[in-house]
Amino acid sequence: MKKSKKGFIAPLLIALVAVLIVGGTSVYYFNNQKHTPEPISIIDDKEATPAGIISVINANNRFALDLYSELKKEDGNLFFSPYSISTALAMVYEGAKGKTADEIQAVFRFPIEDNVRRPAFAAIYNELNKTDSKYKLSTANALWAQNDYKFLDDYFTTIEKYYGGKATNVDFKNSTEDTRQIINNWVESKTNNKIKDLFPKGSLDSSNKLVLTNAIYFKGTWNKQFKKDQTKDEDFRVNSSSTVKVPMMKQTGEDAKFLYTEDNILQVLEMSYKGDKLSMMILLPKNDNISSFENSLTLEKINEWKSKLTEQRVDVFIPKFTFDTKYFMSDTLKKMSMSTAFTNSADFSGMDGTKNLSIQTVVHQAFVDVNEEGTEAAAATGIGMAGTAMPQPVPIFRTDHPFVFIIQDKDNGDILFLGRVANPKK
Repeated sequence: MKKSKKGFIAPLLIALVAVLIVGGTSVYYFNNQKHTPEPISIIDDKEATPAGIISVINANNRFALDLYSELKKEDGNLFFSPYSISTALAMVYEGAKGKTADEIQAVFRFPIEDNVRRPAFAAIYNELNKTDSKYKLSTANALWAQNDYKFLDDYFTTIEKYYGGKATNVDFKNSTEDTRQIINNWVESKTNNKIKDLFPKGSLDSSNKLVLTNAIYFKGTWNKQFKKDQTKDEDFRVNSSSTVKVPMMKQTGEDAKFLYTEDNILQVLEMSYKGDKLSMMILLPKNDNISSFENSLTLEKINEWKSKLTEQRVDVFIPKFTFDTKYFMSDTLKKMSMSTAFTNSADFSGMDGTKNLSIQTVVHQAFVDVNEEGTEAAAATGIGMAGTAMPQPVPIFRTDHPFVFIIQDKDNGDILFLGRVANPKK
């Protein structure tokens, strides 16, 4: 697993791409000529029900915590988008059969009923792509298919109708490098150039038959922005024996009112972005041993803490941080009991009518920047297949040691991004 840190960036956005490669038509670049991406359209969600949408959101959030439980085993910063990974695998699930489908469903908890799952994903897609908001948030899907390989029309129709993923014919066999650049260029265009060279040279080959991509992008500002002249270098305890200097943002005074709660284990702070649709929730353990806190981190606990949030005065100190992450997730998903999809026993006959396809590799890449104005983040996934009480002292929320953060849809609780800051300097 590769992780690295870049410099601070002032703009505010979140971007993400999930990619599936299968081995065994909208074109954005052709003959190296750049074309303007077509606008994102509304897709078919007329059969979506509130219960169905909640079932998909709950599935996504449980997968988020399950994956976090696996990724936390490695030291350092952590950041990924469960929404992107789930969406990419949902498109894969649409073509899976038998044991392969059962294992994917068990890991991602997708609703089994087509008439529940499909319109629910479409409804979430349409919600994320609304344009009448004070922030920018969009998601997009696309398929890249080997031009002489026969896929089932029904499969492509399903993906386009319910996921908005149109198919583009490419040539992995004879023009692998050009195809790699076509896909990478699409990724860049959908992530505001935050994810570059998602597929390095040599990462695609002539055996690839299909690539499925999902991208999500967010640009917004805090409802209550931090003043840059209040940011000062302060200590951040990486662990009991190591401290680093970080630029610590500060909000105090009568206007510093946030949703807040605490118990004997942690402090919880929620900060909204303009538009009051999305927010960042920070979970700060009261001791420096984040591992013991992470072991108790469940969706039920998160929902419990959210239910106890009340607006109150809080003195807030949060470090600016910027880092990127890259995860090669094949082994992780196998450990989570999704192994058959990576073997010769895989059954993706819902894609092509044969059992010749299997997942080759899974890669997820992400970027996040938190600063005085708001948050910027990007991510990419690649899957390869051949209330007010009596007056009390003002709480101090000082994130000067490792913490967990969640970027979510406040209305329905959908976790779009999940991360851990172990060291803001990396």
